[in-house]
Amino acid sequence: MPSQAGPGTDAVADALAALFPPERLTRVPADLAHWGRDSTTAYRAAPSAVVFPKTVDEVVALVRLANAEPLKLVPSGGRTGLSGGAVAEHGEVVVSFDRMNRILDFKPAERLVRCEAGVVTGALQAFAEERGLFYPVDFASSGSSQIGGNIATNAGGIRVIRYGLTRDWIAGLTLVTGAGDVLRCNNGLVKNATGYDFRHLVIGSEGTLGLVVEADVRLTAPPEPQRVMVLGCPEFSALPPVLDVFQQQAPLSAFEFFSDLALAKVRTARELHPPLGEACPFYALLEFDESALEAASRAFERCLDSGWALDGVLSQSDAQAAKLWALREGISESIAPQTPYKNDISVPVSDMPAFLEAADALIGTAYPEFEVCWYGHIGDGNLHLNILKPADWQAAPFLERCHEVSPALFELVAKHGGSISAEHGVGLLKRDFLGYSRSAEEVALMRGLKRVFDPNGVMNPGKLL
Repeated sequence: MPSQAGPGTDAVADALAALFPPERLTRVPADLAHWGRDSTTAYRAAPSAVVFPKTVDEVVALVRLANAEPLKLVPSGGRTGLSGGAVAEHGEVVVSFDRMNRILDFKPAERLVRCEAGVVTGALQAFAEERGLFYPVDFASSGSSQIGGNIATNAGGIRVIRYGLTRDWIAGLTLVTGAGDVLRCNNGLVKNATGYDFRHLVIGSEGTLGLVVEADVRLTAPPEPQRVMVLGCPEFSALPPVLDVFQQQAPLSAFEFFSDLALAKVRTARELHPPLGEACPFYALLEFDESALEAASRAFERCLDSGWALDGVLSQSDAQAAKLWALREGISESIAPQTPYKNDISVPVSDMPAFLEAADALIGTAYPEFEVCWYGHIGDGNLHLNILKPADWQAAPFLERCHEVSPALFELVAKHGGSISAEHGVGLLKRDFLGYSRSAEEVALMRGLKRVFDPNGVMNPGKLL
């Protein structure tokens, strides 16, 4: 068993056993491998133990034990992250929130849900729907991701263009800091002008300041029925004017894009029919209110007349809308067998065509033998770049080779005023490249905050900073 950061002494192992009953403490190798990693494939999971707290008091006791002993903690939610932020590779103790999955309170007048960190995103969406309400933060992994993890990475997803990110829906949260103190931030209030709002400091901090154990989440009224349209476009530079035309005519709840290669991958994997009669280099998927159908039709005609769109299809039922969405949401799963080297980046929408052209040229020159798969949330400037591993390459040398081009790619991101991580976080994967998006002064302040919240460095070591 690793001992540098984990329970390497009988005393620490006994202390863990005193905190957690046998059914909520495991050192079984298969369990360590399962809970010790997220959805990245570049890192080896090597935790020393996994614990499953059920109460805030248990979390506090665990953190205080970690401060008293040579113990490091890695929070674990749904393990759907793609930056290595939930990987335990040096004998840490993994803190799984699978058992802290209760809805604690609901205030109908305020449309406010208090829940534990382990509540699955899809379960919160279902809870809202049962009450005639709506939780709008949504993504392909909503069936397994957890609210605590969403908060840790400020998760975005497919409807950011209308509803914003996780940050916009968290009215309060409870944090156990790295020192073992309990902070109850904002308490679900709408107005609270009493100084620093630690809630927003915690959101997006990737578990490096403490462990989110509870959250106050706002719900909203459900949207009216939606229609989905898929357009075929002749080139990527046509997508921003398409977005502009539709935003002027119809309120959009989503504006996604994917390349012809991405479509080919998902169609092959899921045996789906092509959305249009002829293949196009790029596709836009739009979702809008059904009441805006006439306006959306006018926008579509203008896009055709301007040459920004070559063809299009409009959903006629919820079932057809789901099939069109599957073309976009199934991409990540479809390319997973090819061990993609993923880059989740953002640039201003107006800079997207120039950035993508430069990035495509850079990667094509560096890796002419690799397939490059583009898709993403173009409505909010978020691009997903996936370099696909050829079948005759081993994973380790492939990932190492791809990593070599990251500095040049991130220089392009910085040149266009973008971010090296749009929604997946920094974690381990991009930790060494943080300087491309944050200044030396900002990083110094971040390190100072880390020391204040986590003076002994027990929280998610090596991530982000």
